This record gives sequence, structure tokens and C-alpha cells, in this order.
Amino acid sequence: MHQVTTREAKASLDDLIDAAVHGEEVVIITDKQQAVQLVPRDANKRKRKFGSAKGLISMAEDFDAELPEFKE
Repeated sequence: MHQVTTREAKASLDDLIDAAVHGEEVVIITDKQQAVQLVPRDANKRKRKFGSAKGLISMAEDFDAELPEFKE
């Protein structure tokens, strides 16, 4: 894990970004407290497609029927 101060981060930002992209944990600290963590962006994330679950979900005919526990 890389822990660097903001001053060190300014001087070696390219190296820190490269380390984060290659799976290393990079934390930038200020006043001896963790402030931010560099993490790589997941560029391969699938985009959502409207209607992609069509036909996968079914609802019972009596889905809105009164539950026996609530009958008086």
C-alpha cells in the first residue's frame, strides 16, 4: 500500500496513477489522516439496456390478495 502526503502526490501523480491501475492501493493523506484513495475506473462495465429482463419476471395472479394474517 502506498501512503503519500499531498505534497508527494503532486510530485509523483503519474507514478501513483500507474500503481493504482496495476492493482496497488494508493492513499493520499493530509494531517496524518487518510483523505482519498486512488482506485482504477472499471471501463469494461456493461451499460444497462432497457427491457433486458423482459420475460424473466412473473407475477402471481393473487399478488395483491389480502394476507390471511391481516384478516380480522
